[in-house]
Amino acid sequence: MLKRWMTMTAAVALLAAAGASAAADYKIGFVNTERLFREAAPAKRAQAKIEKEFAARDAEIQKLAKQVRDLQASLDRDGATMSDADRRSKERDLANQSRDLQRMQREFREDINLRKNEEISALQDRANKVIQQIATSEKYDLILQDPVVYASQRIDITDKVIKALSDK
Repeated sequence: MLKRWMTMTAAVALLAAAGASAAADYKIGFVNTERLFREAAPAKRAQAKIEKEFAARDAEIQKLAKQVRDLQASLDRDGATMSDADRRSKERDLANQSRDLQRMQREFREDINLRKNEEISALQDRANKVIQQIATSEKYDLILQDPVVYASQRIDITDKVIKALSDK
């Protein structure tokens, strides 16, 4: 990230040093990466794929969460009238199920984040190739990506990249 920022800073400094009249000869583009990951067809397909891939585990977690809530409600409602042994047994069951639920939720979050990162990395690679193709074919001198302090709509080529990704 720091390397990319330094590269962009150096490029901007070179353009500034070249002077206003020479800067008009440069063709500069900008790609909004956040929008690209949100709107591009491959990003939407990847999101749907991940949701489908993790749907069964999510349903299992929701089922266990309901069991934990129901057991807690049963203890709250009937705990005072239960024998000490029954209450302790239900409290132990509740503690065990709560611990299992927390472990499953943590593992689920870790696994889904890992898959999202894999898909984002693959999409980033494809997007970079498309950006390079656009840069070459349309003779751009410089294309910047986020984070950028300001980029005019005039140089924003995000729509071109999204369209090119959708065509593939």
